[in-house]
Amino acid sequence: MARVVHFYQTGGPEVLQVEDETIGEPGAGEARIRIQSIGLNRAEAAFRSGTYIEQPVFPSRIGYEASGIIEALGDAKSGFNTGDPVCILPEFSMTRYGVCAESAIVPSAALIKRPVELNEVEAAAVWMPYMTAWGALSELAPFTASDAVIITAASSSVGLAAIQVAQRLGALPIAVTRTAAKRDALLASGAPHVIVSEEENIAERVMAITHGKGACMVFDPIAGPGVNDLAAALGPRGVFVIYGNLSGRGHETPFPYMQAMRKSLTMRPYLIFPDMANKARHAAACEFILSGLKDKSLKPIIAKTFTLDQIVYAYQYLESNQQIGKVVVTVP
Repeated sequence: MARVVHFYQTGGPEVLQVEDETIGEPGAGEARIRIQSIGLNRAEAAFRSGTYIEQPVFPSRIGYEASGIIEALGDAKSGFNTGDPVCILPEFSMTRYGVCAESAIVPSAALIKRPVELNEVEAAAVWMPYMTAWGALSELAPFTASDAVIITAASSSVGLAAIQVAQRLGALPIAVTRTAAKRDALLASGAPHVIVSEEENIAERVMAITHGKGACMVFDPIAGPGVNDLAAALGPRGVFVIYGNLSGRGHETPFPYMQAMRKSLTMRPYLIFPDMANKARHAAACEFILSGLKDKSLKPIIAKTFTLDQIVYAYQYLESNQQIGKVVVTVP
């Protein structure tokens, strides 16, 4: 028996329940992992609330990303061995799998050996943030030092990863945060420039930073009406990438038509899963992240840890927007 997080209806974090369950044996192409740490993501919150790209099948599991030890293998040719420390990558559907548990069965294809540079908590804080950031930003690479990338919700795990990824790719990251409360922490985390959107005009600051050139890219998980202000900060042929909808269901996301026409802008969504299903892109992402961890240009930032019994509080904290970095749940 193992403790597993389930939910039986959509809603807030309070619908999550920790229950005992018999996990069973992995099938062909699967592995059973003793979970050590779980990295929480906004995608899971959207899935649980019924606002994600797929709907839960009840009783539903939850959780995309974790670190742990292989307990059993359903395929002798998987390339792994029992006892291997691994990371679980977000490369499966939560309608079939979920890693918020003491033990979980996942596809073997979603495993990667744990980098020696990381402890078990840090190992649960890498793959969703850095794969998302690399997947979107690398499509515009190579960058020059004058190519600015605007990163909104910059204190999130993906935002902080994007700051590091942009710098490693040679671009100039400009972090955007709503209030001044996180400005110093973002500067300390390596952001060369921080814009406080409640106090400053984003376009004016970006134009000043870039000497009138404008940014080459916006990397944004918020969407909603704020896209107009961000589009004004883009330069000619800039790319506006939206990878989330934190503004919520009640806010439509307009297309900044006049800005797009004047500057030949492109606006598009980004989702990690099709990108990582491409073998070449997947391999390139892993090589970039592993080499960055090794040379320390990439370093996950942990905001706070909780235990599995505190899963409701952990998601409440994630969704409160207080954190700077990754929220991780540890499993004793």
